[in-house]
Amino acid sequence: MANQSIDHAFTTRSLTDRATDPTYAGALSFMRRKYTKSLKGVDAVVWGIPFDAAVSNRPGARFGPQAIRRASAILDNDPQYPFERDLFAAMAVIDYGDCLLDYGNHHKTPTTIEREATKILKSGAFLLSLGGDHFVTWPLLKAHAAKHGPLAMVQFDAHQDTWFDDGKRIDHGSFVGRAVRDGVIDPTRSIQVGIRTHAPEDCGIRIVYGHEVEDMTASQIAQTILDHVGDAPAYVTFDIDCLDPAFAPGTGTPVAGGPSSARMLSVLQKLGGLDIKGADIVEVAPAYDHADITAIAGAAVAMQYLGLLAERRARR
Repeated sequence: MANQSIDHAFTTRSLTDRATDPTYAGALSFMRRKYTKSLKGVDAVVWGIPFDAAVSNRPGARFGPQAIRRASAILDNDPQYPFERDLFAAMAVIDYGDCLLDYGNHHKTPTTIEREATKILKSGAFLLSLGGDHFVTWPLLKAHAAKHGPLAMVQFDAHQDTWFDDGKRIDHGSFVGRAVRDGVIDPTRSIQVGIRTHAPEDCGIRIVYGHEVEDMTASQIAQTILDHVGDAPAYVTFDIDCLDPAFAPGTGTPVAGGPSSARMLSVLQKLGGLDIKGADIVEVAPAYDHADITAIAGAAVAMQYLGLLAERRARR
């Protein structure tokens, strides 16, 4: 115990130190990373966006960032599977805390998120966002596209999110169509995986439906994504309801017939060939969860993003 400490998120002096907090105690930042608003020397930022006023069914995703952070505590000390490395030994990652939103003025929400995301991206750091409902991806896409140009969106989801949009709606089910119409994403290089509902239009985006996912291996799914996106700058968004409710009951709009967490995590692990510029995990709503099943899956998805980033850095 002599070399161990607690509350690593506050007490560490280095952004690459390993945490030694007991899994059941200590400050709950994402994977015990340092809580700080300083972006100096930072390679990747984990940022919470506690917003769920855009949901069409069950609310509660505003508690998603807290739940994901709590579930990530079990991931903090060991070399991360399946990457076989300490992700933070050569990669400075911080927990930037949460976006401050005015719950009484939702019309200000997208601008607030976009402005703060733009500030983070200007530092050169990779931005990993924890939602929040899926509407938060809209301002995140705008901020990333302003820096990198139109993006190839890789969307893991049970829903297409291309419903009617007048350009002003605060709606987690219409942001994709808006992003296509506004030129924020390139539909010819974008792909949606796990879709198990129908929307009025596909906006020219490639769809891999849930029944197709069931007939494919993880390697086949990943190769389909890699072939379609190619070398385009990509943004990966993972709606936790992509997973079957057996693996992610804690979400606002669950849809039966989805893939397992094991299969989708395996797919993510194989996406190292993508030029991923930013990523998020959204729609974790812990009030409907059991034994943190959904939050654990969400934390694992977020960890996979950081694992891909660490591998990419190691190849340089």
